[in-house]
Amino acid sequence: MVLAVSSIIFSVLYVKSVRPAHRERRVGECAYRQCGRLRMWSMIVMTAAMACFVLYRWFPLPIDPLPAKLPWPYPLSAAVAVLVGVPAMTLILLGMRDAGTEAIAPDRASEMYGGIYERIRHPQILGEAPIWLVVALLLDSPSLALLSLVYLVVWYWWAVEEERDLLLRFGQAYADYRERTGMLMPRRRV
Repeated sequence: MVLAVSSIIFSVLYVKSVRPAHRERRVGECAYRQCGRLRMWSMIVMTAAMACFVLYRWFPLPIDPLPAKLPWPYPLSAAVAVLVGVPAMTLILLGMRDAGTEAIAPDRASEMYGGIYERIRHPQILGEAPIWLVVALLLDSPSLALLSLVYLVVWYWWAVEEERDLLLRFGQAYADYRERTGMLMPRRRV
């Protein structure tokens, strides 16, 4: 129950945190500061959700219909976790580096980013989304692996919501950027 509630809360808080330009229209200059606080709270609640996610491995619901372990040998799960996790963490770190402080809190003075963002518009989301599956594989849990697929939808929702705000914030420059840069996968250069 705590996992479900905390997941909903961090998802909603994060979506609110990526909409500073929309919020600014309603509340004025303090919008970016408010969105920074929302992002921080989202990260705190997400950490609590991840703790619950991990604890579920040892304290599953008594009515969980899935087996306790994945149907293949654990070394295969660990290998897949590494094959997915290393590139995912690389994308997260590159995105954080290139976004700078905006990765933690939106800043009205920030301009559009370079670096990895010249290849894909949401490298951090592309990196973060599969982390829940990586953890589920490392925990050897079918239930958590299935649940982790829900988070893929959540992270995609975040990208869509952030795009709406970035269009409002940067206007035509962002629209042009969207045309030449893939959302989650690099576009083939012509």
